Amino acid sequence: MSCVSPGDKRTGLFGLPGFTLVELLVVITIIAILIALLLPAVQAAREAARRLQCSNNLKQLALACLNHEQQIGHFPTGGWGPLWCGDPDRGTGRKQPGGWIYNILPYLEQEALHQLGSSRPPEEKHAFCRQRVRTPLSMLHCPTRRAARLYANSVGLYECDPTDAAARNDYAVNAGDQNDPEPATWPTSLAQADDPSFPWPNQAGCTGISFQRSQIRTADITDGLSSTYLAGEKFLRIDLYENGQCGGDNETAFTGVNNDQTRVTTPTIKLSPDQAGAEWLENRHVFGSAHQAGFFMAFCDGSTHLIAYSIDPEIHRRLGNRRDGLPVDAKQY
Repeated sequence: MSCVSPGDKRTGLFGLPGFTLVELLVVITIIAILIALLLPAVQAAREAARRLQCSNNLKQLALACLNHEQQIGHFPTGGWGPLWCGDPDRGTGRKQPGGWIYNILPYLEQEALHQLGSSRPPEEKHAFCRQRVRTPLSMLHCPTRRAARLYANSVGLYECDPTDAAARNDYAVNAGDQNDPEPATWPTSLAQADDPSFPWPNQAGCTGISFQRSQIRTADITDGLSSTYLAGEKFLRIDLYENGQCGGDNETAFTGVNNDQTRVTTPTIKLSPDQAGAEWLENRHVFGSAHQAGFFMAFCDGSTHLIAYSIDPEIHRRLGNRRDGLPVDAKQY
């Protein structure tokens, strides 16, 4: 005996009630619309989580810099130049060739990485240096941009065995409001660096926190810790994320001062999110990020803020200068 009344035409398999083809298509269409509506919300939630992680990374780096200043007496030095790596036997001041990231490794629970090759003869230290520059750290990468892994490398380094891949960094320290953070010259050997007659460039015009052979103290930040940038995200070319061909991203994370490690707040270059094909000769100098909403900056008091790309260029410049004496209202950024 059938369970379906004679007037009921919606019969499916085995004669039981079911959907008609039209009803099924309507349901599928509704589900597709709901997915299309929810997808942007899911993507936005994921980006919010990535932005939070990026801000936390920068917060860790800033606190490590502050701990360095408290323990050593000055913020991490910028080192000597782009072809030099950190050396665990050369202290933390002007004799240290490595840059700010290398110098804060002990304050990021990376003491072992910092000390690789310590007290070893030069030929052995070169191998340990190679090991260090091939060690990626997740806290040095914005999750919106790229993962913490090895990236292609074609740059040779002093006192270090060659490597075709290296760890990189997405964060740069504030070198000031001058036009270019990279020094005009640097020594090419340890003997040359230790020669009292070597003509080190005059860095008196550097107004930031870390630059070539810098030893900036908290007392030197006369504009106030909460009104001065410490470090932040750096602009990169999207099309060159992977291959190490960007002029601001072609050395390892542990080298000395250069456009990979330090950026400036010169007001003549428009700030923007990462772009493909952007003019690297200019944009390799500036801060920026893979976030569309803005870029994160850590201040010298340890706080982090999302800075809009539309920030007044003059305010941005002032925030990069530790001593210009010009006021900055937090509402302006």
